[in-house]
Amino acid sequence: MQSYKDLEVYQLASKLAIEIHSMSLKLPQFEMYEEGSQIRRSSKAIVSNIVEGFGRKRYQPDYLKFLVYAHSSCDETRTHLEMLFENRFAKE
Repeated sequence: MQSYKDLEVYQLASKLAIEIHSMSLKLPQFEMYEEGSQIRRSSKAIVSNIVEGFGRKRYQPDYLKFLVYAHSSCDETRTHLEMLFENRFAKE
C-alpha cells in the first residue's frame, strides 16, 4: 500500500465528510452554526486522523493512537447525526 488514499476506510470516511458537509449547509441557520459546525469538524477529523495515523505507521503506538482518535471522531459524528435526526422529528 503506497498511500492512505488506497485505504478503503479513508475513501469511505472522505465520502462521508463530503456528504455531511453538504448536508449540514442545508440545515436551518441556527443549526448550521451550532450542530452543523460540530458535525462538519468531527466528520473531517475522522479523515484527518486516518491520514495522520497512516503517516506514522512505522511507529506502532502513534499509528494506533490516531486510529483510536479516528474511531472516536466517528462516534462523535454518529452522535451529532442522531441528535439532528431526533431534533428534526421532535419538532414536527
